[in-house]
Amino acid sequence: MGVFAKNGFENLAERAKLGRYVLDKFTSSGVQDLSVGERLRISFEELGPTFIKLGQLLATRPDLVPLSVAKEFQKLHDQVKSVDFDKVAPVIEAHFGSSFDQIFLDFNKEPIGAASIAQVYQAKLHTGEDVVVKVLRPGIVDIIYDDLNVLYALAELIEKYIPEARVFNPSGIVDEFFKTLELETNFIVEANNIRRFEKNFADRDNIAIPKVYTQFSGKKVLVMEKLNGILMSQENALDQENIDPSKLIRAGIDCYFQMVFKDGFFHGDMHPGNMFVLPDNKLGLIDFGVVGRLNSKTQSAIANMFMALATEDYDRFAYEYVDLAPYSDKVDVDRLSRQIRDTLSPYHGLTLENVNSGKLLLNTTNLAAQNGLKLPSELILFFKSIITIEGMGRRVKKDFDVLEYAMEFSLELVQNKYDGKKVLKDLTMVTRDVHGLVSAVPRHLKHLLRRWSSPNYIAKIKIDELSEFKRVLSKSANLIFLGMIISIMILSSTIIFTFTEHTGFDFTVPVMAAFGYGAAFVLGIVAFINYIRR
Repeated sequence: MGVFAKNGFENLAERAKLGRYVLDKFTSSGVQDLSVGERLRISFEELGPTFIKLGQLLATRPDLVPLSVAKEFQKLHDQVKSVDFDKVAPVIEAHFGSSFDQIFLDFNKEPIGAASIAQVYQAKLHTGEDVVVKVLRPGIVDIIYDDLNVLYALAELIEKYIPEARVFNPSGIVDEFFKTLELETNFIVEANNIRRFEKNFADRDNIAIPKVYTQFSGKKVLVMEKLNGILMSQENALDQENIDPSKLIRAGIDCYFQMVFKDGFFHGDMHPGNMFVLPDNKLGLIDFGVVGRLNSKTQSAIANMFMALATEDYDRFAYEYVDLAPYSDKVDVDRLSRQIRDTLSPYHGLTLENVNSGKLLLNTTNLAAQNGLKLPSELILFFKSIITIEGMGRRVKKDFDVLEYAMEFSLELVQNKYDGKKVLKDLTMVTRDVHGLVSAVPRHLKHLLRRWSSPNYIAKIKIDELSEFKRVLSKSANLIFLGMIISIMILSSTIIFTFTEHTGFDFTVPVMAAFGYGAAFVLGIVAFINYIRR
C-alpha cells in the first residue's frame, strides 16, 4: 500500500484500515496535479509485471473501470529486460532432462523476444527443422501467485471499507485476471489453441498457423515451427517485392471474421506484432495464449449489433446488450438506448479515416455497465480486437472501414441462420428437448405429489421484504384493535349518558360516561402517535 499512498492514494489506505502499514505517508510532490488514472498507472508500473498485466486487462474493460482509467491504462507496456540464459536454462533442462542435446542440433541462447510471462528462442531440431522455443520465465508463477494473494486481500478490504468501489466488483476483477493468467502461464493450453486454429484454417492457403511439436512441448516449454517472414509491425513489411497489401489485408479480415462468425473461436491479441508477412501474400499468426470463445447466441448478437449500427437502430442495439447480460429488473432500456445513440450517432455516415469504430463500440460497454449490465468478457475481447484490426487495415488504406466487412459477414451469418439444414438442426434440438421434457414430467410430477401427500410436508415460501411486511401488518392489527376499543367506549358512554338523561337516575351515572369519553380520548391520542410512527 506504500506505493499507492506515495502516489496520492493515502486516504484509501487509511479507509481500508491499512494506514499503519504505510511507512511513507506523504504523497510525492510530483503527483498532486495528476488525474486518478495517471496515478494508478504510475503505481501499477512501480509494482511490477503482475500489476502491469492487470492494468493491460483493465485497459480493455471499460465495463469494469471508469473510462478515463481504462484509457490511461492503455499506456502500460511490458517494459521488461530479458533474463540471462543461465537462469532460463534450468527451466529448459528440467523439461527435457538429459535428452536436450538429442532434440536440438542448435540452440541460440539469445532470445528473439522477451515479455513479462515468457521468452522466445530460435533453435534447430536434429531433423533439420527450424523452430522457436517459448520458455516460461523462471519464478514468474510464484511471483504472480504472491501478487494475486495481495490483490485478493486488497479487493476484500476495498469492498468492506470503501462502499462506493463495490459497484466495480474488485474481487470479480481479480477472479477474471487470475483465470487469464492461469491460461497464459500454461503452454499446454496454448498448444491446444494452436492445433485448433491449424485445423480451422487447414483449407486456407493464404493463412499460416505454426505447427506445434507436441512431443517436445509441455506446461513451461512450447516448441513451434518457425515462420519465415517479416513481422507486420516492421515498417518495411508491406513494401516487399511481390506483396500486395490489399490482398494481405483482405486475407487478414477474412481470417478474423471466419474466427468470429463461423468458428466461434478467435485470436484475442491479433495485432501487427503477432502477424507475419509471408511470401505470396500469405499471413502468418503467432501467440495464441489469449483467445475468445463465442457461442451461437453471442455470434448472433454481434451480427445484429452491426446491422443495428448500419440502420441506426439503437433500441435494437441496446436490447442485444440486455439479452446477453444476466437478467436484471433495474435496467432502463430506453435510457441505455439514448446513451448509445448519443455516443454513436454523431459518427454515422462520416468517412472513417478519423473514427475508431472499435473504441466507440468498447465505449458502449461502459454505458452498459453504468446501467447495471455485466456483459460477457468474450464480447469485450472481440471489441478490443476490432481496434487492432482497424489499426492494421489503416496502414494500407486510410479510410479502411471495418464495419463494412463486418456487415458482409453478419449478413452471411443471418442468412445461414435460416438455411434449411440449420433450421432442420434447430428443429432436431427442439424435438430432442421436448422429448426429454415429456419424459421427465411424469416422473417429477409423481415425486411432487408424494411430497405434497407427506404428513410432514411444509411448503417454504421466501418473499423479499417479508419481515417489513409482517411488522407493518402487526402494527396495523394493533391499530385496528385499539380503534375498536375506542369505538366501543365511545358508544357505551353515549348510551349511558343518553339513558341517564331520560330515566332520571342519580348523578353518579354521567360520571361513568365522562370517564369513558376521557379514556377514549387518551386512547385516540395513543393510536394517532402509533400511526405517525408507522
